[in-house]
Amino acid sequence: MPITLYLESSPNPQSLKFVFNTMIVPEGMSLDFPDAESAKGSPLALELFAYPEIKRVFFLNNFITLTKAENIEWEEITGKIKPFLKEYIESKKPILAEDVIQDDSNENDSEIVKKIKGLLAEYVRPAVEQDGGAIQFHSYEDGIVKVLLQGSCSGCPSSTLTLKAGIENLFKRMIPEVQSVVAEGI
Repeated sequence: MPITLYLESSPNPQSLKFVFNTMIVPEGMSLDFPDAESAKGSPLALELFAYPEIKRVFFLNNFITLTKAENIEWEEITGKIKPFLKEYIESKKPILAEDVIQDDSNENDSEIVKKIKGLLAEYVRPAVEQDGGAIQFHSYEDGIVKVLLQGSCSGCPSSTLTLKAGIENLFKRMIPEVQSVVAEGI
């Protein structure tokens, strides 16, 4: 099957989704590389960081979200990045240097944490992924849920509004113990 690749915008004007007709990483796995140093386990991410305009690389399912430097327009760089990505995936070069497995479940999770992870998986992740990003559970303590924003969500101008008006309201309504939802590491 020939590889097709198309572009989708995201709410973050600095980020752009490169969507393939094949899986890039296993279903449900997300990999966020905020800089070249963090990308050592991914030959593809390292090659993308070789483009000085690229400031963040994110993989999920069948797409790659790239975040660019603010002083560059997408039109200036998509003409070279799109063919590079298409050729890289077609040639079946490795995405990851080694198997990276993420398991969001933990048998020691409290009932509240299990509910939080369930809400994230069922209601929040699908919407966030559609915009080229991801949200991961970080921790829960004293009524405060901490999450990690990845891909186009990291640094997005509307992420705070989404977090407070959307996700926090949902969590408070569905899990009365939740008082606040905050993004960790932004």
